[in-house]
Amino acid sequence: MDTSYPPEEQLPPKRGLPPASPAPRDHLIWAIFNTLYMNFCCLGFVALAFAVKARDRKVSGDVEAARHFSSKARCYNALATAGSMVLPLLLGALIVTGVIHLSKLAQESVGFFTYQLSRSEEEDQ
Repeated sequence: MDTSYPPEEQLPPKRGLPPASPAPRDHLIWAIFNTLYMNFCCLGFVALAFAVKARDRKVSGDVEAARHFSSKARCYNALATAGSMVLPLLLGALIVTGVIHLSKLAQESVGFFTYQLSRSEEEDQ
């Protein structure tokens, strides 16, 4: 009975990343930032979920699944960041244009009412 170990050339290949392909990024820090500070429509939380999945797949050695989840995490992070930057700017622009429009309406109405009041005083005499 031969109890020796198999020869070294018959060892199973090591699991892990091939040396030629770089490891996919998981975008976990960006997702945490979006979840805590700029959570627009819960996109930061969704990005965090995909970033954790990408990190888990990368650790287990499934590079293709890690790339897939990393791509989704990057997409949701970009959407959350863009939405969180664009919405305050849009809201500010709407407030400024609303104030300008209301001030013009107020000036026109003051002119209208002063004209009506001065005209009715002349008719009374």
